[in-house]
Amino acid sequence: MLEETGTKVSIFTVKQVGLYRHNLKGCSARKKPLLQNRHKKARLRFATAHGDKDRTVWRNVLWSDETKIEQLGHNDHRYVWRKKGDACKPKNTTPTVKHGGGSIRLWGCFAAGGTGALHKIDGIMRQDNYMDILKQHLKTSVRKLKLGRHLPNGQ
Repeated sequence: MLEETGTKVSIFTVKQVGLYRHNLKGCSARKKPLLQNRHKKARLRFATAHGDKDRTVWRNVLWSDETKIEQLGHNDHRYVWRKKGDACKPKNTTPTVKHGGGSIRLWGCFAAGGTGALHKIDGIMRQDNYMDILKQHLKTSVRKLKLGRHLPNGQ
């Protein structure tokens, strides 16, 4: 129709107008851990079982986890068109997996009151390594964060 009136419009402009009319904007895809169905189900079970707990309960919880950080980083970049509020939908994210070149493994913990210990892990995390880290750093973190005087099992 525009050509009939002598108006020239690029394909790029047509695409931009169409995206704008559908309330889409260009953004970088969010990176999220690649979760299998069993991970999603376990998270949902946890949230369902504990979602109704009072805020005071969560003030006394110490969360810990380990992670692997790639020293060289990843250069992959994906651009997506998404609506506001859709940033974490699977089609707008880039799954991440922990592999690659040089890396460092860390164990850390945190609670509502702040961060606890951070420990560099040498080699692969195994049960005995994990227990040693907890023995070395858990009490210190609990005291620092003022989470209480008693740990389970006399720890």
